[in-house]
Amino acid sequence: MVKSSEDPWTAAELAEVREELESEIARHESHAQAVSADLADLLDSSDSGGGDAADVGTSNFERDQELTLAAHAQEALSQCRLALAKIELGTYGQCDQCGEPIGKGRLQVYPRATLCMTCKQREERR
Repeated sequence: MVKSSEDPWTAAELAEVREELESEIARHESHAQAVSADLADLLDSSDSGGGDAADVGTSNFERDQELTLAAHAQEALSQCRLALAKIELGTYGQCDQCGEPIGKGRLQVYPRATLCMTCKQREERR
């Protein structure tokens, strides 16, 4: 789906977007695995007793950081997979909130975008 002032997506352009999304999926899967391994190491090495407050605080901080990174990696994976599914369904480029076209330029910069600029700006103001 494109704005009326834009040229429709060509097969080559969609193939390029698909390739970029698949590359992102591989990168995020690799990152998610690394973060999961780091988190497992943190959990395995944490002492349940005997550590001083500073060590416990540092360990908790590192664990929280790893959990945040894991959540971000999983979210990025979900967004990439959703974008690929939308390409297959023919709904790629349609805003999830208003149904209007997102804009080809925005999708070329950020291929997993699900909101048009108007809806994205509205969401960020909340």
